[in-house]
Amino acid sequence: MRRLVLFDIDGTILSGGPAREAFLVALVEVFGTAGPIDRWEFSGKTDPQIARELLTEAGIGRRRIGRMLPAMWDRYLAELEARLPACPTRALPGVPDLLARLDGEPGVATALLTGNLAGGARLKLESAGLGHWFPVGAFGSDHEVRNELPAVAVRRAETHWGARFAPGEVVVVGDTPRDVACGRAHGTRTVAVATGHFGVDALDGTGADVVLESLGETGRAFRAILGSGCRAAAGSLASRGS
Repeated sequence: MRRLVLFDIDGTILSGGPAREAFLVALVEVFGTAGPIDRWEFSGKTDPQIARELLTEAGIGRRRIGRMLPAMWDRYLAELEARLPACPTRALPGVPDLLARLDGEPGVATALLTGNLAGGARLKLESAGLGHWFPVGAFGSDHEVRNELPAVAVRRAETHWGARFAPGEVVVVGDTPRDVACGRAHGTRTVAVATGHFGVDALDGTGADVVLESLGETGRAFRAILGSGCRAAAGSLASRGS
């Protein structure tokens, strides 16, 4: 193995689905409130972080949150699974072809790095027809702090493939500044894609090695992910200042 590619899920490789609605139902049924969910930003956060923020804003104490969150997660996953057939997730343009191309490249492994609970990630990926590409990953259910997740993903990948991945051999692909930050905190290469709530200009200011408008042009995205690490923006792979 010479490269480990860690993909975020929502806004990066898929979109749509009923996750926010399922989250709201679970919060209300278990805690009696969803807090200020209508105006809350989910992008780039782990599910536990989102829940804790919303419940804290609603005035619920830390101990009660910790005690009741497991029941809330059970309810959320059940609600998500029940709603997905009528409101499925969908793979973003170019993603299936990109994953197939990466899978066919010798020495390249693909895994997940997502704030979703492991069960939620599985449901969303299966709904979009992408589940078979990712044998391992790191999830919000592993740690509430996103910056802790790259190390978890790398350890699991090393165990699964029987290989070692130095930070410079790892690529984090995501659609938010938080995705870029967690990769940079671990010393990985970072590729930001403007298919979520952040545009090219916002992502370009994060220090990502490459910023792409989308993963729709498979060849360009493939080269961006496996490239040498030069910085680029607006879909161009040209080096800046070098």
